[in-house]
Amino acid sequence: MSTRLVVGCGSVGRQLAGRLAGRPGNVFVVSDSAQRVSAVRDRGIDAATVSFEDASSIQGVVDDVSSVIIGGELPARNLALARLAAEAYPEQFCLAYAGHDASADDRAALGTLVDRVVDTGSAVYESLEPSIGPAGRPTRRLQRRLRSLEGPLAIVTHDNPDPDAIGSAIALCRLAEIAGLEAEACYYGRISHQENLAFVNLLGYELRKLRPDTDLSAFGSIALVDHARPGVNDGLPPETQVDMVLDHHPPREPVDAPYADLRTDAGATSTLLTDHLRRLEPDPPEALATGLLFGIRVDTDDFTRGVSWSDLDAASYLYPLSDPDKLQTVEHQAVSTQTLDTIGQAIDGAVVRGQTLATFVGEGVERDALAQAADRLLTMDGVTTTFVFGYVGDTVYGSARTCDGDIDIGETLRDAFDQVGSAGGHANMAGAQLPIGMLVEPDDEETGAMIREAVSARFFEALDTRPLPRPAGAFEDERFLSIEDLAERPARRDHHPDGP
Repeated sequence: MSTRLVVGCGSVGRQLAGRLAGRPGNVFVVSDSAQRVSAVRDRGIDAATVSFEDASSIQGVVDDVSSVIIGGELPARNLALARLAAEAYPEQFCLAYAGHDASADDRAALGTLVDRVVDTGSAVYESLEPSIGPAGRPTRRLQRRLRSLEGPLAIVTHDNPDPDAIGSAIALCRLAEIAGLEAEACYYGRISHQENLAFVNLLGYELRKLRPDTDLSAFGSIALVDHARPGVNDGLPPETQVDMVLDHHPPREPVDAPYADLRTDAGATSTLLTDHLRRLEPDPPEALATGLLFGIRVDTDDFTRGVSWSDLDAASYLYPLSDPDKLQTVEHQAVSTQTLDTIGQAIDGAVVRGQTLATFVGEGVERDALAQAADRLLTMDGVTTTFVFGYVGDTVYGSARTCDGDIDIGETLRDAFDQVGSAGGHANMAGAQLPIGMLVEPDDEETGAMIREAVSARFFEALDTRPLPRPAGAFEDERFLSIEDLAERPARRDHHPDGP
């Protein structure tokens, strides 16, 4: 594994070493002061005492040096150390601290020897600019809101949460902790998908399972992540007062919350949580970075579906902070027998019209298996749109996918099922949840057949209207607006009539 070599150990050098020690890779400090070396070792960082007589004194102290940081206190001293580093490691990147009260001449001389020079002022500004500049305004607004809330904060995902929802909830817990607010990641339903179970267990995430009879009065505030309305795809009562919403799905109607961060240009809610996190904690815990990266990868289907520049930027930031071995372990979980059975049933019962496949898989199916079946069936020759549905208890669940650019599958499911349940999602992936009683009169012998006929008819009828995908950037200006903000703005003609 590569090593960052810190040469010189003044106050800035010690701070740099401490920051680097929290990142992937090794850090090694060399100094000619035995006392300072001892202090660095006390902080758990490898260090050695050297003489700094010539380049050989820092060569070979440690193997595989990838970069060198000059971190002494005095300008003249740092210039001498830079000369040694340039001779000892001429091919490695070198960053140097100019030194206390360095003059313009000092910085210029240092600049001829190293790749980058920083002084106290520039280093402080660069570390703070992401938070104090205009781009940090949404994060400052988030901080103010978190500090104003009564704890504990319940951070509620959608039912049967996926990695994007889980990673986002854990990230918001961390942001609440930074703001001094107690918070708990919560969910209704089950975590049953084999990848999701491994994801939670391997990363050591703590989530609280809520039940219909859970007393919500124990929480002082409630936030929603990866969905936007209480009682729609979660077990909360529909009248629940929500204090915060963070989501990347296009809202069909105004979001009723004092704080709403809605970024419909992002491919995952984890992307917008990463944006906040990196401004407040540049070196987040490895497990959190790993979870956010996996959430982005899953929701964008490894950056092939609905991906934006912001997703790629977030992933490039998270990758060096994450644990690739755990990511690989999670991704290679075996498919469950029940999922394979569901895919088989979906193929057997498929009805194909043109390039669209709809299929009913019966009773007792796992919701995660529906989504996996919809994904798998989309790979069939000649199929560009899939809709897989089944029922559990008194509720029908459906999952849809499309790679047809002329179809907005999220709007299609809303048009088909919003009057009898809840539905929605993105242009290329969506889901639905429908009470059976709103579709048919249950009959022990005919319930399945009636559900298949009623749901299929609604789906194909809505699909015939072919709603076009939402224009890119249609919600761009509303990404950080609350319901109060929206009320003060005139309606925009390029929005969906039921949108904000």
